[in-house]
Amino acid sequence: MKLTPSYKSTVRYALVLLLCTGLLSCNTSSKEQKPPNIVFFFVDDMGWQDTSVPFHTEVTQLNKQYHTPNMEQLANEGMKFTQAYASAVCSPSRISLMTGMNAARHRVTNWTLFPDKTTDSNHDKVVAPAWNVNGLSAQPGINKTVYANTLPQLLQKAGYKTIHAGKAHFGAKDTPGESPLNLGFDVNIAGHAAGGPGSYLGKYNFSGAWRNAMRVWDVPGLEKYHGQDIFLTEALTMEANEAVNQAVAEDKPFYLYMSHYAIHAPWEKDDRFYQKYIDAGLNEWEATYAAMIEGMDKSLGDIRANLKRLGVSENTIIVFMSDNGSPKQAPRNLPLRGHKLTPYEGGVRVPLLVNWPGVTKAASINDQYLIIEDIFPTFLELAGLYEEAKLSSDGISFLPLLSEMGAYPEERPIYWHFPNTYDQPPYSAVRKGPWKLIYHHIDRKIELFNLDEDIGETTNLAEENSAKTFELAQLLSDHLVTVEAQMPLDKSTENPVEYPNEITKNHKK
Repeated sequence: MKLTPSYKSTVRYALVLLLCTGLLSCNTSSKEQKPPNIVFFFVDDMGWQDTSVPFHTEVTQLNKQYHTPNMEQLANEGMKFTQAYASAVCSPSRISLMTGMNAARHRVTNWTLFPDKTTDSNHDKVVAPAWNVNGLSAQPGINKTVYANTLPQLLQKAGYKTIHAGKAHFGAKDTPGESPLNLGFDVNIAGHAAGGPGSYLGKYNFSGAWRNAMRVWDVPGLEKYHGQDIFLTEALTMEANEAVNQAVAEDKPFYLYMSHYAIHAPWEKDDRFYQKYIDAGLNEWEATYAAMIEGMDKSLGDIRANLKRLGVSENTIIVFMSDNGSPKQAPRNLPLRGHKLTPYEGGVRVPLLVNWPGVTKAASINDQYLIIEDIFPTFLELAGLYEEAKLSSDGISFLPLLSEMGAYPEERPIYWHFPNTYDQPPYSAVRKGPWKLIYHHIDRKIELFNLDEDIGETTNLAEENSAKTFELAQLLSDHLVTVEAQMPLDKSTENPVEYPNEITKNHKK
């Protein structure tokens, strides 16, 4: 997105609001004028409705089932986005927020773990392409990685202390991207190559060895908690708060990337909250899942309480988001269709809350859709790094939505691309306005939905509205061509699967 002078003025005006609306004195010292702190509270595998905060137009059963009072408070004090999106699986989302690239462009289209080794499964009809299985690298020339200037690197150069806490999952084991310290973070708490913990339980040393799991999943760097009766979510929160304490003591603005392993598998009881859900009538698995959600929510409250104790809460922007929809083992996020890894709303629509003190209106609701790669330019603009924000290839800053000043492209196209064969068949998709088109690579089926009228994606309008189908198929194809998107290989023809416009052209004939 090219920033016009008027837009830059809007950004600066919003930042000045922090100084001149009672939050900070307008005759400030240099200490008071330092850039805002940013806390990105990023949850793993949390569905759109896995919270007591209703993101739908009405309260759902899941909203009644879960208890997230700190999310409720954040929503009451800030802005709730009802149509935020991520990729349908973790690593692609995480690379997008770090680079401002869409998954089709950065080619980390599935989850990573071992060097040079795909996580795709064998399929009888297609072969997944040679995607970037080694993930992200801040160094050029690393095999099978995407090279980029990362979000924390750019914030770091602007004087921010950059803190990583929790799940990293940016790069494969034994590659530079495995360590957040190689990607622009000054501090790394428990982040490594794996996308889940061996265990959430301190008594098991956060290792899955007790159940004969591979040791690659063991959470590193938390040895001080080994053998203790402590849940991983709590340990990460305590360590993150200590890192923030140090940043404040150093009088530095900070970026805290609080990236919880929760609520990703393995699902283990958080005994602080488990029994209340059993008493409420949930079964063991549901109560375990609900307790993990509430433990994550307590972390949000503990971090906010620490910010207030340190006297920095009024100059700290908090953004809450999830990396994809809920897993297929969890209750469906009705009325949404699908789950993690699928192209449907249940796989890609996620909760998003933002509290920018003095700027976002309390209890405000925004129905504009946006996507994970938008985090990159938004955070850079919040830090005053307007030129650096232009490095985003695909993301667009949503700062105008937060400040309610300036223009925002309401019907911009957003894209998903999963040419892989892990757990779900491969697909590509596009949304523009209320319309969403999904292209299934194996059978070349095309689905078209009007999300304003059919949020559950129950009625395929592809044949009924052929004009819109052709339009979006061409739009999606143009994007895939522009970014040189990889497509799976059709075993029957030994050629890459066609782009969707080729399919619609044939139908048109």
